[in-house]
Amino acid sequence: MLQDGLRFDAAAITEAARLLARRPFTPPITTLPDPFSNLNYETYLGIRHMPERLVWKDENRPFTIEPLHRGVVYNTPVGISLVEDGIVKRVPYEANRFTYGRLSPPATVPDLGFSGFRLLTGGENPREIAIFQGGTFFRAIARGQTMGVMARALALRTGDARGEEFPVFRAFWVERPGHDHMIVIHAVADSESATAAFRFTIRAGDITIMDTEATIFARAALEHIGFAPMQGTFLFAPNKRRGVDDLRPAVHEASGMQMLTGRGEWIWRPFNNPEQLQISAFIDENPRGFGLVQRERDFAQFQDEDQAFERRPTLWVEPIGDWGPGSVQLLEIPSDNEVNDNMIAYWRPRAPLAANSETTFAYRQFWCWSPPERPALAQASGFRVGRGSSVRRRRMMVEFTGEGFAAEQSAEPRLSLSATPGQIINPRMTFQPHRKTVRVSFELDPGSDTTSELRLTIDNGERPLTET
Repeated sequence: MLQDGLRFDAAAITEAARLLARRPFTPPITTLPDPFSNLNYETYLGIRHMPERLVWKDENRPFTIEPLHRGVVYNTPVGISLVEDGIVKRVPYEANRFTYGRLSPPATVPDLGFSGFRLLTGGENPREIAIFQGGTFFRAIARGQTMGVMARALALRTGDARGEEFPVFRAFWVERPGHDHMIVIHAVADSESATAAFRFTIRAGDITIMDTEATIFARAALEHIGFAPMQGTFLFAPNKRRGVDDLRPAVHEASGMQMLTGRGEWIWRPFNNPEQLQISAFIDENPRGFGLVQRERDFAQFQDEDQAFERRPTLWVEPIGDWGPGSVQLLEIPSDNEVNDNMIAYWRPRAPLAANSETTFAYRQFWCWSPPERPALAQASGFRVGRGSSVRRRRMMVEFTGEGFAAEQSAEPRLSLSATPGQIINPRMTFQPHRKTVRVSFELDPGSDTTSELRLTIDNGERPLTET
């Protein structure tokens, strides 16, 4: 890979990943010397980078970088290099970059490398906007938000019975930013089945926009690969409190998954914390966008001043170019702990990637308060479920809210509602123009089945009035 002192060439990053894929995978060495080998999480958080040692601290640039210490689960070393005036400049590990809290480091500490880095805005009071740390995980936020949903550069065999494969970043090259609030980060990732080269172009403002360009080199056939994977926490909501004994009305970083299909259909899939692993596939071709969305933005909806779930980011992805046929995969993993990212979504191409193949793709991420493109459709603003008229039946109510329901409809709205498997009983719509809402109520009789896929939308015969 590009070493310290060499002239930087972005094409060399891709070539490095290509050459790495031709060699057998070598796992990174994750051992650490004492006293860093047995840290608990609280002690690890006490290791802090000194503010005056931030990269580019005194250069009046729009960004600074904070290298992160290794420890606890963040024990995989990753190299960090800068690109300044076209030359690669390695960031060395130096113990005097850090304060150690209650930890007493030895007099001499070897070169431990780093576990990743934070990206902060420049100025006297820098604001954290992104963090790359652990595996190929990273997060970002918009102005005024706290860290929430997490992205990955690559997902392999997520949810497979044979187990997931977790690639790791091996090295980063960060181009010194100009003065246009944009920064470019290059990276190489590695795993048993594949290597990859990435280029992240990050623009910071009221929202954070991140363009990702990727080239995947398959060591083996990749039958289950995920593009633009993301994950977040959903523990419970007011209408989904199975087995919950918690004074808070809701605990979640995202309330559902939004999708804009290649045909232009807007789909909203509210989350559930299931009793068993549930995997859903939303089949599509050339999707136009998808993401994990936090719709609840009022403190009263969570009542948690420490976690501030109402300030967690929505993560919206828009493919750049055509991704062809495939599906958005959604995994809902049972969880009883709010630290677990149990909601996972990604694009899974229909065709596997052949061994020794090269695949390129690109996409844009918006770390924001709501998706940048919003349809002129009524949104699902409420969902309730309870016992029905018999033991097996469940009674359900979905409420849609939108300006289109503020007045009488010029054409008779049509309800499209189906269950597979199962039977829909007594569906009805109730319009409330003064509230700009329509309520759809019905009963579901699943028969002997334990799961059912429900699909609901309202149209006027010519166009949809609501999201699906």
